[in-house]
Amino acid sequence: MYRGRLQRDLSLWVGKGLLGEETAATLLAEYDSRPASFSLGRVLMALAAVLLAAAVLLVVSSNWEAIPRLVRVGLILALIWAAHIAAALMLARGAVAAASGLLIIGALSFGGAISLVGQMYHLSGDEQTVMYLWFAIATVSAILFRSGGVVVVAGFLSWASFAVYLQNNDNHWIGLNPWMAPVMAAVVITLVRYTGTDRARHLAYLLLIGWLAWLYTLYEEIAVALAFAIGGMAAFVMTALPVPRIVSLVRSAGAAPAFYSFLVATIGFLLLHIEIEGGWRLVVLGLATLAASVLAIALHGRDNGAVRYLAYTSFAAEMLYLASVTVGSILGTSSLFLFSGLVVALVAWIVIRLERRFSAEARGEHA
Repeated sequence: MYRGRLQRDLSLWVGKGLLGEETAATLLAEYDSRPASFSLGRVLMALAAVLLAAAVLLVVSSNWEAIPRLVRVGLILALIWAAHIAAALMLARGAVAAASGLLIIGALSFGGAISLVGQMYHLSGDEQTVMYLWFAIATVSAILFRSGGVVVVAGFLSWASFAVYLQNNDNHWIGLNPWMAPVMAAVVITLVRYTGTDRARHLAYLLLIGWLAWLYTLYEEIAVALAFAIGGMAAFVMTALPVPRIVSLVRSAGAAPAFYSFLVATIGFLLLHIEIEGGWRLVVLGLATLAASVLAIALHGRDNGAVRYLAYTSFAAEMLYLASVTVGSILGTSSLFLFSGLVVALVAWIVIRLERRFSAEARGEHA
C-alpha cells in the first residue's frame, strides 16, 4: 500500500520537474531493497508453528500413559533441542521466517514440557511459578537468537501470567506477585529494543494499561483516578521535553510512549467523570480535560497522528458532555440538539484549521 503511494508521488514529482526519473527510480529501488516490515508469509509461518506445537503436545499427552517415563522425558528434550538446533541452522542459511517458526515451536514446547513433567513426577508447584519459568525461558531464547517471534510469545506469556494470577487470587492484591506484570512489561520492552520487533511493544503497553485498570478496580477511589490523570499527563509531557536522552528514546520507540501515556491520562479523566457527577468540581474537571486535549495537540499533534485523533475525540466528547450537563437542564430537547450541533460544528472547524496548519508546517519543513 505504501509502495503504491510512494510510486504515485514519485511519478507526480517527476511530471512536475521536481525530481529526475533516474533519481526516482533509485529511490524506489532503495525502498524495495529494504526488508518488509510486514510479511504475510512470516505471519503464516508463525501460525503454522503454533498449530504444530499444539498438535505435537496433544499427541504426546493423549498417549502419555502408554509411553515409558524415560522415553517421555527424552521425547520432550529432543523436541526442544531439535527445534532450537534447526532454528540455528536456518538462521545460518538466512531463512529467518523458518527459524522464527522453529523457535516458536521450541518456546511453546518448553511450557508444555514443564506441565507434563510436573504431572508425571508429581512435582510440587503452582501455575504461577510455571508461567514465570516459561516466560523466563522465552526471554532467554529471544536474547540468544534475537528472535522477534519469541518476543511476541513472551509478550503473550506475560498476559497469561497476569491472567493466571487474577484467576488464582480472585483479583486481590496478595504479596509481591502483582508487581510481576509491570516487570514483565519492562522486560518485553527491553526485548523489543534488542530485537527490533517494534510491533511487539504494544503487548507490553497494553499489559501496563490493563494492570492500571485492575488497580482502579481494587480501590475505586477518586485519588486513584486523579493519579492516572496527573501521572499520565506528566509522562506525556516528558515525551515532549527537549532533553537529548528523552528525545532519542521517544524517537526510537515511535508514537507509542506519547500515545499510551496520554491514553492513561484520558482513562484517568474518564474515571474522574464517573466519580464526579456535578457541581463546581465537574466544571473544573471539564476545563482540565479540554486543556489536556489542547496541550496534547500542541505538543504532539503535528507528528503523532494517534495522539492527535485521541485528543480530538477527548475534546469533542468533553464539549458535548459539558453541553448536555450544563445546558441540557435548561434547554428543551430540540434546543439541546441544536446547541449540540453547533458545538460539533465548532469542533469540526477547529479540527480542520489544525489539520491545515499541520499540513502547512510539514510542507514548510520539507521545502
